[in-house]
Amino acid sequence: MNEIIGFHCDIKNNFYISKMSTKKKIQEEVDTLEKETNQNEIVLFNDDVNTFDHVIDSLVEICDHTLEQAEQCAILVHYKGKCTVKTGEYNDLKPRCSSLLTKGLSAEIV
Repeated sequence: MNEIIGFHCDIKNNFYISKMSTKKKIQEEVDTLEKETNQNEIVLFNDDVNTFDHVIDSLVEICDHTLEQAEQCAILVHYKGKCTVKTGEYNDLKPRCSSLLTKGLSAEIV
């Protein structure tokens, strides 16, 4: 059986050598990719109604953005027409998207 040798370092900078079968390593990579592909996104769309301040405040409150993140997203939405504002599992995104809609913003989960 083919083996992959890996080097790992713990928080105290102790190095370890580990062996892992190729099959196990590939399965771990597949599991990681499957988890990443199961992610959804909230896309926020531009409109002619909401102010920058309202969009920024909403993103900070609802999507847990920093002020800088929210400002950057607001600018992207304004100039590009849309922006992904949150990525995650559907069950986490659904109430967030609903809250954005309640605040009068145009958003959807993709």
